[in-house]
Amino acid sequence: MPFYHKLGEIPHKRHTQFRKSDGGLYQEQLFGTVGFSGMSSLLYHNHPPTMVKEVVSSVDVSPKIAVDKNMKSLSLNGFQIKPEADFLASRKTVLTNSDCDIVLAAPTTSLTAYFYKNADSDEVIFIHRGEGVLRTLLGNIPFGYGDYLVIPRGMIYQISFNSTDNRLFIVESRQPVYTPKRYRNYFGQLLEHSPFCERDIRPPSTLETHNELGDFIVKVKKENTLHTYVYGSHPFDVVGWDGYNFPYAFSIHDFEPITGRVHQPPPVHQTFETDGFVICSFCPRLYDYHPQSIPAPYNHSNIDSDEVLYYVDGDFMSRNNIEQGMITLHPAGIPHGPHPGAYERSIGKTETLELAVMVDTFRPLKVTQQAVEIENDDYFRSWLYE
Repeated sequence: MPFYHKLGEIPHKRHTQFRKSDGGLYQEQLFGTVGFSGMSSLLYHNHPPTMVKEVVSSVDVSPKIAVDKNMKSLSLNGFQIKPEADFLASRKTVLTNSDCDIVLAAPTTSLTAYFYKNADSDEVIFIHRGEGVLRTLLGNIPFGYGDYLVIPRGMIYQISFNSTDNRLFIVESRQPVYTPKRYRNYFGQLLEHSPFCERDIRPPSTLETHNELGDFIVKVKKENTLHTYVYGSHPFDVVGWDGYNFPYAFSIHDFEPITGRVHQPPPVHQTFETDGFVICSFCPRLYDYHPQSIPAPYNHSNIDSDEVLYYVDGDFMSRNNIEQGMITLHPAGIPHGPHPGAYERSIGKTETLELAVMVDTFRPLKVTQQAVEIENDDYFRSWLYE
């Protein structure tokens, strides 16, 4: 996220001596992306962040592909993903390509037995059900229903949940996740026509600093392999940091929809972007106000992108038989649009209370075995007149 933030104690100048009360040096770490040309932060540790004591195991966690070249519209019952206690074991990849993984999870317990780092991907975790605290080496962020948690790659974190009823929709991105370019000026500030601004972004607010030596388990995901490390110092030993590369939360409820006299195209709902896909937020909003407007979306062809919709809450006027937690996939190359009756049914309506997250990928998505197991049969036939 391109704005400056800092927490804790830092020296006056970077790369200079920063001493503890006993005269020892704090250990400086550059935490950056895209080599040395992307966003970065400078961290100051009680102990070197390099103290690996043991590499315990390495396990292949690659998703099992069921359909490699999919050209069928799909509907998945996301809430059929069974709850599991372990945070990582609960994560089930349902769709994937070389740019991203789309994951469902229903963890019942907090991630406290170990620490986790995704070394491959930025993570966008959408909180459908649950509340708690995201704990990271750069500080803590409280979260609740409707929050996006944006966690940069390489960020060590844990999650504390307040209950056992948690439902997460997760997008793992192989490219950095940014806010849309068209909503930012030359300096990175969000502009007046942006549907959200920096006030809506919640960076870490409390720095949790430990000064402990011992055995600390950190699980690191790299190239679809989960490596278990034992470190000699507590990962959350940062006394201060500053920069532009940090986790943050943004609530879908703080997204201000852009409306018009006639139906607006999906890009007006865009919330995040990468080189390989975009994420959009469909929020409660007033409908189009031209006297002859048709609020339902027009039929459109997905020629260059697969469209994934995750249904969160409310009534979806363009779809029939939709429930919370469902996912639809409309693959590139074939048109899709409102279900029979929805086009006509929308005329005269003045508002929608729908809440959904959309992911449009620029490369085709592969369908995993986990997705096949929760698929609604014959969704691709649902546009036929009855």
